[in-house]
Amino acid sequence: MSAHRVDAQGAAPQALLELRHLTVRYGAVTAVRGIDLCVGSGELVALLGANGAGKSSTLRAISRLVPAAAGSIHWRGADLAGLSTETTVRLGIGHCPEGRRVLSRQSVAANLELGAWLRRDRAGITADLERCYGLFPRLAERRHQLAGILSGGEQQMLAIARALMGRPTLLLLDEPSLGLAPKLVAEVMAALAGLHREGLSMLLVEQNATAALEIADRGVVLESGSIALEGSAATLLADEGLRASYLGSG
Repeated sequence: MSAHRVDAQGAAPQALLELRHLTVRYGAVTAVRGIDLCVGSGELVALLGANGAGKSSTLRAISRLVPAAAGSIHWRGADLAGLSTETTVRLGIGHCPEGRRVLSRQSVAANLELGAWLRRDRAGITADLERCYGLFPRLAERRHQLAGILSGGEQQMLAIARALMGRPTLLLLDEPSLGLAPKLVAEVMAALAGLHREGLSMLLVEQNATAALEIADRGVVLESGSIALEGSAATLLADEGLRASYLGSG
């Protein structure tokens, strides 16, 4: 299926990440079908679609958690083929996976320190800890508490902050609003919008299409592993027919 581009795109920002005909398979099942996707420097791209559309598989392939069956993934123009997940983190690709996956028996502070496990700049790590506490004040209040007793929203904030501790240039986020109350969704999205204003590039997988598009530059909609629709976030938000066909009411 060819993608439906809903608006004319201006000059694109310099590409950080470029997927060229990316295909991901799990045995006989094809999850991602030859997609082309680009995230520019300083850009926030929302990757939308129903469950099973291939969104999470796309992020896992970028992070080298699953292999690409075909196509290629380029970071600053260099092919990532054959590289490990650890190497992609060192290159500047951070991944905040679906489900939070915090270490429940470790403190908030210990979880954040884990996010900086590849770094050796102690002064920088300390500064970034304080930055994360400023971004999510609830984490500062609970820094000595076990992560397992945090609320779902607080655990999501911790998962995002932990990914930020690696000082990524590009942050991959998989369903950060999943299961959160509307007030907490607004808090998480406001934090992501603030990071975007500071220049952090993001590829945001999100079922709450409206919340994602309100902070994104562009939207890309996957359907059955293929790109069905793409365009500026403002255009996708404004067109009720497109939203009804592809994005639902979320």
